[in-house]
Amino acid sequence: MKINCDMGESYGIWQMGSDEQVMPYLDMANIACGMHASDPTVMLNTVRLAKQHRVSIGAHPGYADLQGFGRRNIAMSKDELAALFIYQIGALAAICTSESVPLDYVKPHGALYNTMMKDDEVFITLLEALKRVDPTLPLVVMAVPNHQKYQALANEHGITLWFEAFVDRAYDQDGRLVPRNVPGSSHHELEQIRQQARQMIEEGTITTLDGQTIFVHADTLCIHGDGPQALPTATLLRELLPRSAFGDKAAAGKAGGNQ
Repeated sequence: MKINCDMGESYGIWQMGSDEQVMPYLDMANIACGMHASDPTVMLNTVRLAKQHRVSIGAHPGYADLQGFGRRNIAMSKDELAALFIYQIGALAAICTSESVPLDYVKPHGALYNTMMKDDEVFITLLEALKRVDPTLPLVVMAVPNHQKYQALANEHGITLWFEAFVDRAYDQDGRLVPRNVPGSSHHELEQIRQQARQMIEEGTITTLDGQTIFVHADTLCIHGDGPQALPTATLLRELLPRSAFGDKAAAGKAGGNQ
């Protein structure tokens, strides 16, 4: 498993997260692309920070919703959604090119991420758009019990999937994230985060909010960079997953593609 975190979510003089402190502990940085958060300067500086620490860079596109931080659903046609998705990937790819580093993968943000896991049409729209941009870029999706469905759709489009689980969020009985407006949806105690991370790593399971145990196989574990426990969570995950245990990008892609 690799450690990933949502990064580069500041905007102008408004600061979000602790990117400089968290980045050294990561394997993958999901960098916001200017729609739900970030701006061109923040994107450039975050790419440079990831380059400095040899962290893999991923585009983190979301709905155009700065006020709602990309966590509100926006109804869009297929062409509108594809254009928005392609636009953001292209912006970060150009910045990566300017810094002589590769763009390694794509992970949708917030409401777009959740919608693609619930709406097959949205998921297919993103697969088709990614195939047109660069079919070698893996797409990061939620590690859910019925992951075979998503794998089959991705295979049809020639896209590799990397499956991720969340150490700081609660899950429901279907293996989906509990909505943020539900009490207990987010974990704020570090020991609770540690227990969930250990369970995911050692047992490949998650205990849901209502106490059920479900199986989840993940290639990567996510930290929310805007959370107050981002740095201590990154530290504890690095302890649980030493760097020596990791393969390269191709190995991760192979693991995701074989699920």
